Amino acid sequence: MQTYSVILECPVSESFRCVMAANSVDLDIKSKSKHEISIIADLDSPWSVGLIIGASGSGKTTLAKNIFGAECFDFEIDESLPVIEQFPEIMSYEDCQRALMGVGLTQVPCWIRPIYTLSNGQKSRAVAALQMASQSQFVVDEWTSVVDRTVAKSMSHCLQKHARKIEGQICAVSCHYDVLDWLNPDWVIDCNKGEYTDRRSLWQDHKRSEKLEFEIMQIGSESWKYFSKYHYLSSKVPGGICKFYGLFHKGDQIGFQCFANYVPHSDKSKKMQMHFNRTVIHPDYVGLGLGIKLINLTSQIMHESGYDVRAKFSSVPVAQALKKSKEWHLRSVQRFTAPGNGITARKSGFRNAVKTYSYAYRPDKSIAQSSAPAG
Repeated sequence: MQTYSVILECPVSESFRCVMAANSVDLDIKSKSKHEISIIADLDSPWSVGLIIGASGSGKTTLAKNIFGAECFDFEIDESLPVIEQFPEIMSYEDCQRALMGVGLTQVPCWIRPIYTLSNGQKSRAVAALQMASQSQFVVDEWTSVVDRTVAKSMSHCLQKHARKIEGQICAVSCHYDVLDWLNPDWVIDCNKGEYTDRRSLWQDHKRSEKLEFEIMQIGSESWKYFSKYHYLSSKVPGGICKFYGLFHKGDQIGFQCFANYVPHSDKSKKMQMHFNRTVIHPDYVGLGLGIKLINLTSQIMHESGYDVRAKFSSVPVAQALKKSKEWHLRSVQRFTAPGNGITARKSGFRNAVKTYSYAYRPDKSIAQSSAPAG
């Protein structure tokens, strides 16, 4: 245990008006212009996530500098460059990819755009990924202060998960108490109360008391124009027969899901095949597992509506998620060795040699189809 103390003082004006104001309520100007914090805390025992919390002016930032050093907030980025270009040169592309996905910045378009074009939430995630890649211990000031509170919770959940995965040390400094349940820190210093709380024995068994509610509704294709910039495929939805669903939070659409008929429905005695595609969760809400929940729930709706629900895609995270599901059954794995038609015919050839996964949605085990994956 160690004692950390800070004293905050501001200049005292003795002007006529200031003295009159103070005398009007019998105010001791000097005592009210001085704020002291003294905290006894154990920051030497192993920890991954810490939280310094309190209102503006409570001494959070000064205390953080006292604990971690005066330069703990000194971290420079070039906002004119994409985040993917600013990782240490020693890191492989795969390392950069894991770092970005670890903090919930999963959309590739966000990786390759200048940082200044990102939203506040996306930028915060990008900077956190860069800091974690460069520093084994770092402090982030005003964590989630400028984002929507649901976004703040999603960001906090991602931050703590990634910090523990990479065995780093992250201390968030925030004026918002609502992130505590989602950040689930190993220790908390509350500057408002002048208290230290050790939570190391609590975080593994921690169950959040707050539940976020989302709603799925069938929609038209109009909102795709707002979500297409976050998806790696065409900015257009597939042609032919399609069904569209939106994910909503407090009335705002934050997710998009499409199902399309890729295979001509010539045999009317069989169910029409509908493949899910264009799954997008707005980057600010990534990290809560909403993408796979949107896929599963809308696939269930489509299945109950009489469709043969399928999937063919190249996303490894989605493949890993479906692999864990009893309802989804892997039919094949293919690897393209040369550009073909459609999206594989791009002149750049960057879709060349892409591995694709084919799945079938079979919630009824009695009709589950088994096949050995190829490739």
